[in-house]
Amino acid sequence: MLPVTTWTNWGRTATCQPTRLIAPNTPDELAADIAAAAARGDTVKPAGAGHSFSEIAVAPGIQVSMANLGGLIDVDPQRRRVTLGAGTHLHQIPALLDPHGLAMANLGDVDKQTISGATSTGTHGTGLRLGGISTQIVGAELVDGRGARHSFGEDSPELSAVALGLGALGVVTQLTLQCVDAFAMRAHEAPASADEAIDTFLQRCADEDHYEFYWFPHTNCALTKTNTRLPADTPVTGPGKVRRYIDDEFLSNGVYRMLCALSAAVPSVVPSLNQVSGRVLSERTYTDLSHRVFISNRTVRFREMEYALPLPAVPEALRELRAMVDRRRHRVSFPVEVRAAAADDLMLSTASGRDSGYIAVHSYHRDDPLATARYFRDAEDIMVAHGGRPHWGKMHTRDADYFAGVYPRFSEFLALRDRFDPDRTFANPYLNQVLGH
Repeated sequence: MLPVTTWTNWGRTATCQPTRLIAPNTPDELAADIAAAAARGDTVKPAGAGHSFSEIAVAPGIQVSMANLGGLIDVDPQRRRVTLGAGTHLHQIPALLDPHGLAMANLGDVDKQTISGATSTGTHGTGLRLGGISTQIVGAELVDGRGARHSFGEDSPELSAVALGLGALGVVTQLTLQCVDAFAMRAHEAPASADEAIDTFLQRCADEDHYEFYWFPHTNCALTKTNTRLPADTPVTGPGKVRRYIDDEFLSNGVYRMLCALSAAVPSVVPSLNQVSGRVLSERTYTDLSHRVFISNRTVRFREMEYALPLPAVPEALRELRAMVDRRRHRVSFPVEVRAAAADDLMLSTASGRDSGYIAVHSYHRDDPLATARYFRDAEDIMVAHGGRPHWGKMHTRDADYFAGVYPRFSEFLALRDRFDPDRTFANPYLNQVLGH
């Protein structure tokens, strides 16, 4: 047992004081710990890297560190599959795959999470021909609510729940991923008007391997990003290290942090600062290995809410969001991020059964919490009206009754929860809200 400290997530939106902190070294040790906790009536919750903005990782009872359950366990080069310990961080995976000429098929733009935390909350990237990270899972092992170990292969009907299980079915100990041959990507970033970005979003998603854009509230400015997949041996091109540092660290993090701090202190200047930010954007193109293009280093802390909408609904929802921000006189310093992903068949995936567009709203972590709550509430009203599904790891106010209406397989998932965790060993306030007791 480790010393207990107060746990806080990255976005400073959730905190807790666990009763105990454990860091098992093997799945068998974890199983014994969970069995003992269940016998006492304690609750158990793994924390991962704490990069969720919702309270999904809050541990009212025993908190589990997965730090000792990471790393590469097995490689099947013929089938291009790898098995990883659940505590492996996304940023560690490229180096593990590189000697085998493999890569993950798709990634989001943050790599701080553990693989089990990212997949359990539905982390996704962008690209209408590719699903979220959980869709890459072809095998899994977990420990259930009474300490029993289970293995699931690609033919196991339960895998469609375990691959994106919210931590409600058990503690995942390892995952097998379907990888692809290593590849490079060419990234093209270009400014555009918000009107153009919204009007062409559906077509651009259909035409490109990966397409997304950012809209700067209070302006008609947007920044588009198009990633094209290329052979792994494509030469690295584009800005040198100094220019990349200036663009990605000094401007995107250092200067932007100062602007956000000024906006938080004097909200009235937000529209003017956004106009400046939106108009100084410049076009650039660069080529590198896939993970170096997918991932952006973000050190400015923020809060985030993201909803998945049926893809055709995205343009209209964005127009409503733009009108709402002005009508309600919100002061929004952070850009709105817009992406898309392919439909999948996972029970609780935000893209389950439908091609989906994602609209993410953010606020600086030092902004007035009441102002952020009002902005997020008004944005959420728009998303809900379009049948939106909130990202499980990001802020929202939806409950089990709502999810029963937007997830056709919701009751099927609840039945599996009753089977794998009948005593609610893995319950916490968040799961009680979104799944019921």
